[in-house]
Order: sequence, then C-alpha cells, then structure tokens
Amino acid sequence: MLNARAAVRHLKRADPVLEQAIEKVGPLRLPRIPDRFGALVRAILHQQLAVKAAQSITRRFCQLYGPGEGRLPKPEELLRTPRRRLRSAGVSPQKMRYLRDLAVKAANGNLRLDRLGRMNDEDVIAALTEVKGIGRWTAEMFLIFSLNRPDVWAVDDLGLQLAVKNLYRLRRQPSETKLRALAEPWRPWRTAAAWYLWQWRRRMIGAAPI
Repeated sequence: MLNARAAVRHLKRADPVLEQAIEKVGPLRLPRIPDRFGALVRAILHQQLAVKAAQSITRRFCQLYGPGEGRLPKPEELLRTPRRRLRSAGVSPQKMRYLRDLAVKAANGNLRLDRLGRMNDEDVIAALTEVKGIGRWTAEMFLIFSLNRPDVWAVDDLGLQLAVKNLYRLRRQPSETKLRALAEPWRPWRTAAAWYLWQWRRRMIGAAPI
C-alpha cells in the first residue's frame, strides 16, 4: 500500500522540478475505489477520452443506477441494462462490448476480483488483460485506484505525457524511454508521482481533481 508521507518525502528529495508540483498541489490524497468491479468499469469508460468528457459520461452512466449522482453497477445489473440506455449515457458500442465482457467474466467467476489483492502487479495485469478492451493502461489504473499499489508508472497515459512535457518544459511529448528514465529516481513511489502530475495538470486546465 502507498505510504503518503514517505512517498512525498522521497519525491521531494529526488526531483526539485516535481517538488514544485507537489508544493502547488498540496497533500497526497490518492482516492481508493474499494468496489473492484466498479473501478474497472470506470477505467473502461475513461479510455481514450479527455478528462472532462470522461467525467461527463461517467456521471451520466452512474445516474442510470440511482438518483442524484447515481452509483456504479454490479455485474448482474450491467448485464440487464439495455444497450439503448447505455447509449443514452454516451457509452460507445465498442465500450459496451468491453463492459459486457467484463461483467460476464466477473459474474461467472472467470475473473476472480477477490483474489487480485494477493497477486503481484504483473500477475494482476495479466489477469485483467484477459478481458476484452482491458489493456495494460486500464489494468495499471486499477492497480493505482483500486489496489493503491505504490510503484505504478503508466507510460501510455496521455495525461502523464502532457503533464511531464509541460512541467519539465520539453519541446515535444516525451517518449516511453524518456518517461521511464525520468521516473527511475522516483522508485518505489512512482504512483505518488503520477498522482501529483495528474493533479498539477488538472489545475492547469481547470479540471476537477481526482
């Protein structure tokens, strides 16, 4: 699990540029989504979308399952939801297929979400990527926001790429090699670094915090 105090102390010492972002953002408050199925649903909904668009679709999706802010569904509830209702919330046909495959595997036991917490990061990624539409990025978001693993660095994440480009004043978007090299001194707390970079960028573009 992530130790916020140790992570912040280490990152400040390791990187004076990142320290500036940490000072602007404030205390580390990484959210944890205990509903593992819900965390995967949210991650699928957020795939390949800008921050504000993803937040809007997720809000409308949750409202399908309750009044007000709504909630994330259980596998059986999702399987019973008509396609037209999902479409009305802004869920694309492709993501409907991904969500249905996730719900089927969770409901029939092919994906044992209750066992993931006892597995190492790479084994969790291997298990989750058996689901259609769940690639490494989605599995890494699950590791961060559901399991709160401390050293996850999602180099394919567009938000992190843009945050690094802007914070470090790079001329172009960083490559995977550049991102991995930059984050090497941040081990074993790269999850905290990612959270600060996301938060810093959201402040810059006026998006709601994570």
